[in-house]
Amino acid sequence: MARFASGITVVTTLYQEHTHGMTANAFVSVSLDPPLVLVSLDNRSFMHRVLPEVGRYGVSVLAEGQEVLSNHFAGLTVEGLQIRFITRRGIPLLGGAVAYFVVRVIDIHPAGDHTLYIGQVEHFESSNDTPLLFYAGQYQQLRREKMKPPQWAQDDFSLFSIGSIDPPIIATGKENSHPRTPASNRNK
Repeated sequence: MARFASGITVVTTLYQEHTHGMTANAFVSVSLDPPLVLVSLDNRSFMHRVLPEVGRYGVSVLAEGQEVLSNHFAGLTVEGLQIRFITRRGIPLLGGAVAYFVVRVIDIHPAGDHTLYIGQVEHFESSNDTPLLFYAGQYQQLRREKMKPPQWAQDDFSLFSIGSIDPPIIATGKENSHPRTPASNRNK
């Protein structure tokens, strides 16, 4: 998975009147209607133990320059680090992030050594700042080019849910005269 570029998020929640957080790059959009997202948490993590009880969490999509926050919430703590939190709908989020989600857990799926938490988005906001990226085990940056305005309104929330049909596919090479018949059944 090191060759799959991703953004970096910090998942936060309030548990027993204390803010808790962890770095996660396994965060995806699941649905636009209703707005659903998914975060995958290691079964050994503290967040995995408390999330079913608290039922709500925040996701802060980190901006360039927030590597120290990513490292801190990944367990490479920085002594004396002053962290600026903001609150939306009672959930703590990291100040200066490029996007914020407040999410209510609606489904939980064990998946090997991780658990998938599907949540309904209760609040979303974003800025035009540049996100922090992770690729090949290192933090990366976007190339600086003029950003084009979104083509579709939902682009701010999900890039991959823009069509309702599969696009046509034109195969090259020898055409298969029996496209839906398994090869073992063609000559029977």
